[in-house]
Amino acid sequence: MAHHDFHFQVSYKHRLYFLQNAFSAENRAWLDALDLSPSRKLLCFVEQAVIDARQELAEEIATMAATTPLTFSGTHVLLGGEISKASAAVAEQALMVIDRAGIDRHSYVLVIGGGAFLDVIGYAAALAHRGLRLLRMPTTTLAQADSGVGVKCAINHFGKKNWLGVFSVPHAVIIDSAFLKTLSPEVRREGLIEALKVALVKDCAFYESIASSKNAWLNPSNELLESCIERSALLHAGHICEGGDPFESGSSRPLDFGHWSAHKLEALTDYTISHAAAVAVGIALDLLISARLGHLDPAMADEIFELIECMGFATYHPALDLRDASGNRAIHCALEEFREHLGGELALLMLRKPGAAIEINHIDHAIIDACIDQLGLRHDAVRAKFSP
Repeated sequence: MAHHDFHFQVSYKHRLYFLQNAFSAENRAWLDALDLSPSRKLLCFVEQAVIDARQELAEEIATMAATTPLTFSGTHVLLGGEISKASAAVAEQALMVIDRAGIDRHSYVLVIGGGAFLDVIGYAAALAHRGLRLLRMPTTTLAQADSGVGVKCAINHFGKKNWLGVFSVPHAVIIDSAFLKTLSPEVRREGLIEALKVALVKDCAFYESIASSKNAWLNPSNELLESCIERSALLHAGHICEGGDPFESGSSRPLDFGHWSAHKLEALTDYTISHAAAVAVGIALDLLISARLGHLDPAMADEIFELIECMGFATYHPALDLRDASGNRAIHCALEEFREHLGGELALLMLRKPGAAIEINHIDHAIIDACIDQLGLRHDAVRAKFSP
């Protein structure tokens, strides 16, 4: 019997560009990352909501493409939002467009939209020919600060968040602050919760800078928002590229603080709750669990709670109290689903203090129930305080 092991490494470059008006003549440095030869094609997908808010965008893209040697294969507008991830339908549409345009592995797919749309098109691009060169242009604060910077793309399946997906490093991520001006105040704030999350687990100084501006987050200035997004995005990219486990081969996922329950909460509400709102509730729950387990000072938990509320997020949702046929809270099964998603041992991140976390591998359902009850009481107290 003969046995042979071969070891090899593949080097990736994770490119991030922060700019304003990516299609203007003076802001095209990101094109330097592309092989600009006539044999290369550029195909663009834009989320419907983005085109609705910025109707001149398709013309801007075409004008920019005309200044390059690339063969432009047009801009295609598809449905976005969380509904686009609910099935493979939108991904199939994208694959059909890619096929008809004759896009090969040395050409480029540019996707412009929110996090869910980036996921869907990224998933399709990763499947076509075993992977196309993907250019991501996230348009929401949530996508710019967090998901658009990552190396994952997926769609939902079997009632589970991101069950079908791949790891795929984008060729480049272009974070264009001009898109923020088209967002409603509520959507502008959504990315703040992921920025707060990464600050809590990775960077105490970042947390303190967020906390020091707590009264400004309900209606943040463009400058404050852009600064927060850039710092959050760099922390995310730094963790992916320098954390030692970019494709999550282990069980620990420190950037998923608050997410084990958030993903289930989205499913329990048929995705009527936004990802940001679900993460806010998930972080709130894990703050209480961290304090109840003795890891986090309750006074610090209260401080972070107040900051979440100052950002305009609720820290409780009625779906936390949904029960299964046995009378148990439905959210409990999220633990097993999360363990399965991790691919091994359950690993939940709890907070010790801003910038310092601890991993736990087991938690009693009774502790979760007590903390959900506490969340509900706090929610009722906050509502009563502001009721006329």
